[in-house]
Amino acid sequence: MNRRVALIPEPPLDVRLMNAAAALLLALALLLALAAALLAWARHPMWTLRKLVLEGDVAHQHAVAVRALVLPHLRGTFLTLDLQAVRERFEALPWVREARVQRQFPDTLRVTLREHEPLAWWGERGGGRLVSVHGAVFEADPDGPTADAWPVLAGPPEEAETLVAMLRRVTPLAQRLGRDVERLELSPRGSWLLVLDGDAPLQLGRGDEQALARLNTFVSTHAALRARYGARDIVAADLRYPNGYAVRLRGITTRPELPPATRRVAAASPTSPPHR
Repeated sequence: MNRRVALIPEPPLDVRLMNAAAALLLALALLLALAAALLAWARHPMWTLRKLVLEGDVAHQHAVAVRALVLPHLRGTFLTLDLQAVRERFEALPWVREARVQRQFPDTLRVTLREHEPLAWWGERGGGRLVSVHGAVFEADPDGPTADAWPVLAGPPEEAETLVAMLRRVTPLAQRLGRDVERLELSPRGSWLLVLDGDAPLQLGRGDEQALARLNTFVSTHAALRARYGARDIVAADLRYPNGYAVRLRGITTRPELPPATRRVAAASPTSPPHR
């Protein structure tokens, strides 16, 4: 019978573990050396970023502002530049809604910008804050003559999209009255105030659909008011009553003149205002 005899005995377990650890360390050292070589190569002056190309919506972007606010923060070479950080830096510029950053071999950075499309002032006219057609509130200085015609939206910033949507729905109704929207406001409690041009406030009350229904009723019956009182401007209106509304027309009062004694009684027993 043939028997196998181990001429070289197997090393002990601790020796095998030491050999494995040594091989692992050698492989790690080689990887680190390779990474260091690649990093040094990527940082070589041959990869210096030499061109920055802006395209897309750049109507409000000025070379001076880009040099001052962006270029000092570009760290690294063409290969090592953090594109995410560059994108965030461009999106911090006034008017910029979105930036797309791409490398263009061998030394160019191409940035495509999309700017906000302003719809209205936010908070107050001329206050430096605008709201876009997408409901984004941003800070910028409009430089065109059309800014004077923009309405004002006001309310909790998180409700900006709701205000933009409501503005689109009330504008045609205001135009049926022959007026423009000057201001649309949503209170923290959810009550709507619509101000027509000429500073004519219309209290619409709470609830989006309910407020629109009240305004539509008012607009639909406005022809009857004109037929009765003539083509007079609306001074103010309160549409929050359950079965109608109260309106003030320029030069017209709906409250009759009361005798002195009756006035005193009426003053002592005021009616309750509509629910806010």
